Amino acid sequence: MKMTRHALLAGAILLASCAVLAAPKSKSKPGGALPRYGMLVYSDLCIHPDSGEFGGQRITLQRFAEVDTVLYEYTAGGLSWPAVASDVTIDPRGQQFYFTVAPPDEDERTINARVVDNGKAIVLDGGYCGDESVPMRLPLVTDYGRKAGACRACPAPKIKQEKEEQKPLLDSGSTTTAGL
Repeated sequence: MKMTRHALLAGAILLASCAVLAAPKSKSKPGGALPRYGMLVYSDLCIHPDSGEFGGQRITLQRFAEVDTVLYEYTAGGLSWPAVASDVTIDPRGQQFYFTVAPPDEDERTINARVVDNGKAIVLDGGYCGDESVPMRLPLVTDYGRKAGACRACPAPKIKQEKEEQKPLLDSGSTTTAGL
């Protein structure tokens, strides 16, 4: 009888420890970092209402144990072929990543992406609507069957006012005159 109580208690402890080990782990890290493994797609692809052509870009980040890869797609009238990125580097905290792409017929460039909104979007440095000071925001794609929405027009550009040259002020209180 004493042996069965010990066996029953040991079985209960074993069952409880297995339940703790099998419980799902929290995937979110403080600050909204990228998960260590899996595939994420960030995209702002849309359709221009006038022409019916695609606009925007799509970044597919694939995270494996051995290597992280990025496929980069953009529009130039029609959707481009995916460009496989080189030199993919992800911050150890998963808050930022950058990669280098060489699209066909274009110069090689490095793209920097910051993770925002608990991983629900990335922000790319500069270049939105032809303004290098406005960053691009690409939301995380969660519904792959959703149709692309209509593209929004770029905001009106801010007009920079040129400062007038500072002219030296004439001293009206001076009694000195130029030599005649």
